[in-house]
Amino acid sequence: MVSNMLNINYRPDIDGLRAIAVISVLIFHAFPEFLPGGFIGVDIFFVISGFLISKIIFENLSIGEFSFIDFYARRIRRIFPGLLLVLACSWVVAWFTLLPEEFKSLGKHVLGGAGFISNLVLWNESGYFDTAASTKPLLHLWSLGIEEQFYLIWPVLLWVAFRMKISLIGMTLCLLLASFLSNIALVNILPIAVFYAPMTRTWELLAGAILAWMLIPAKNIALGRIQSVAQNLTNRQKNICSGVGLLLLVGGINLINEKSAFPGWWALIPVFGAVLLILSGPQAWLNRHLLSNKIMIFFGLISFPLYLWHWPLLSFARNINPSNSEWMRALLLLISVLLAWLTYRFIERPLRMSTETNVWFTQKFIISFLVFLMAAIGYAGYAAYIRDGIPIQRVLLTSDNPVLNKILIYKFETGAAWRMGNCFLTENQPAEDANSCPSDKNPNKPTLVLWGDSHAAHLYPGVKSVYQNQFNIVQRTASACPPILGLEIAIRPQCKKINDKTLELIKEVKPNLVILAADWQSDPFNDLTKTIASLRDIGIKNIALVGPVPRWENNLPKQLSIYCKQKTPCEVPYYMSMGLIPKIFEIDALMSQFALDQKIYYLSPAKIMCGQNGCLVRQTDAASSITAWDTVHLTDSGSMYLVSHFLLPNLGH
Repeated sequence: MVSNMLNINYRPDIDGLRAIAVISVLIFHAFPEFLPGGFIGVDIFFVISGFLISKIIFENLSIGEFSFIDFYARRIRRIFPGLLLVLACSWVVAWFTLLPEEFKSLGKHVLGGAGFISNLVLWNESGYFDTAASTKPLLHLWSLGIEEQFYLIWPVLLWVAFRMKISLIGMTLCLLLASFLSNIALVNILPIAVFYAPMTRTWELLAGAILAWMLIPAKNIALGRIQSVAQNLTNRQKNICSGVGLLLLVGGINLINEKSAFPGWWALIPVFGAVLLILSGPQAWLNRHLLSNKIMIFFGLISFPLYLWHWPLLSFARNINPSNSEWMRALLLLISVLLAWLTYRFIERPLRMSTETNVWFTQKFIISFLVFLMAAIGYAGYAAYIRDGIPIQRVLLTSDNPVLNKILIYKFETGAAWRMGNCFLTENQPAEDANSCPSDKNPNKPTLVLWGDSHAAHLYPGVKSVYQNQFNIVQRTASACPPILGLEIAIRPQCKKINDKTLELIKEVKPNLVILAADWQSDPFNDLTKTIASLRDIGIKNIALVGPVPRWENNLPKQLSIYCKQKTPCEVPYYMSMGLIPKIFEIDALMSQFALDQKIYYLSPAKIMCGQNGCLVRQTDAASSITAWDTVHLTDSGSMYLVSHFLLPNLGH
């Protein structure tokens, strides 16, 4: 017997809502300046998913035909085919294009994607909006992880509650409230966790579940529904609901941005917008004429494979050529639409149609085969991860240059070099963790304080190497936290307190020199005036400001690889201009004038490391002599070279 789980009334307007969601995400990822809040399309997907899945479960519970086997088999048929194809293609493309560390990372993400725990993997790594986000081809699978974790638990909870005659709506409301309140309570404290954790995003899916319960046909006493909300809405009320819902979505896409404390209160905008549009029903004017037109339905039908394909295409393109043009990104979006249609037409749809039969053997075979393939691709990802990106088989066969080969498999460890965990605080570490950072306390030596973000931390190996016999060295550095007093950053909620504590420490130790350094590409150095004034107020006479270091379009090893592919035979250069981002020289000039106006010392990495032939990329044939390990952060060798050329003030003690 064909399960009633398959007999769901089709609503074309929901496909139209899916189209809004996926198009918003695509435009945000390709052209974020056009739709700064386009990422809320994921939240729209959450509401739709929660609504449809709960509707299936409610309807089948009410007639006594709910089956866990049918439910999960249906999810496998829906999700596995497209996901398998994208994971496999990503692994193959990565084999030929990514360096060992990148391929190792992708392997972990393939495994996470196959196991539907991408959100937990990314939660453990970094923030959604960090600088490395665009280089992670499977970053977008975090949302699929949250949905699948919801699918794993929610049917069980509903089935148990129904059997025990617990109020379904009461249980759903309690869970929604707990999830939403945890989201609000933690979004400014643990923003990364709140973004990726299922417990703080589940309320968005549960909003769809409550909507499904509200729209249960009237007099369904088995589920506790006596009247259907939809039946009580007039046409005018439906039109108002759809109009307000669409305005909320349009407003959210334009008002919310990556600096917003999201999800938090902001997420109510897309969630309520999606709820109102679904609540208004297929006969509301906007739903009937806008959401149900053929173009919107087309994008809605291919929305899942389109979501899967678009980000790997954009990400691999950025890995190969970070400066790809708007035309290239637009072309990649068109290609993703084509791939999505092909996936839907020749893989997803035939598989669904072939299993909607009375032959259980056919369904069982297909489900088993899909699970086997997912396990296989998961193992392929695990192999890439556990074997450190398989460097020998991939990299050493692509180049006959021994110097380049050594550079391509070189791995720089930031943990020990930057004293991560106490002297260099990560995203959510409190300021108090810096109390355990060891500092020199020789009364016969002057004291130097190194203060800033990771661009200050990468100076520490050089400062220690060059000045440890001359200074007591105090390091106070924190991820993405420039030394700007009073600065509040939504995704780095501890930053303000860290800087306040650092100033208190400086009052206590009274250093002879304070060095300020940060990533001035993203944080305005003009805001340093308050920091400089505060340092002078407590008697600090010697303040040095470090300008921007060389920045590359790709991470430096990959940029050298690209250079050598264009130069045959290739001699790995010592100085290189290819891939160098020239904006650093503009910023360097502005900062030099700023330091002059503020009457503080200015240390220019651009002048020290760069010349007519570009900027320094290596000092010897040893791989460890390269100056940067990613696009902008210095290795120990690069740090020592730079700091050894600093002209610090004469402290005259």
